[in-house]
Amino acid sequence: MSLRLSYTLLAPVYDLLVGPAFRAARRASLDALPGEGRCAVLVNGVGSGLDLPLLPARHRYVGLDLTRAMLARSVRRAAGLEFAAVQGDSLALPFRDASFDCAVLHLILAVVPDAVRALAETARVVRPGGAIHVLDKFLRPGQRAPLRRLVNPVAARIATRLDVVFEDVLAKVPGLRVTFDGPAAAGGWFRAIRLEKL
Repeated sequence: MSLRLSYTLLAPVYDLLVGPAFRAARRASLDALPGEGRCAVLVNGVGSGLDLPLLPARHRYVGLDLTRAMLARSVRRAAGLEFAAVQGDSLALPFRDASFDCAVLHLILAVVPDAVRALAETARVVRPGGAIHVLDKFLRPGQRAPLRRLVNPVAARIATRLDVVFEDVLAKVPGLRVTFDGPAAAGGWFRAIRLEKL
């Protein structure tokens, strides 16, 4: 099943599945957005817009998603924000280099088929000195996690990968530095990570 089809089918129930469970983790990650000034922020993989009500109104936001069904839901959550919805692919962002001051990657790196390319594309469109806010499920380097690895081939075909090791992804994307890495949910399986573009 293609990613586009999976998330088109999931759109009506997505909020029930992941909304309440990750609200506090989303809020904590987004609280680290710049507190002063006015920034251009990319919400890469905006999905149904669960992040949008938690965002400070002072910034300009672009929400990108692969599916029209998810974007339609996100627009309804953007009240009070300067928000533009863009249909596009996280693996080939339709933006110029250094177009954004910050980017948000919540629950997307383990969804896309190529996490390295998605992170590299996000880094490309963030200006030097800008930040990338990541929230997702990651294995630790060397972590065996036999059940997750066993279920991964099925889960990856339906909605998400369970075998992504963030450190392996980061090692293939030069020019990024970790400024924060902490547990976010599910006993640390989900992590909140902040990166600075050098």
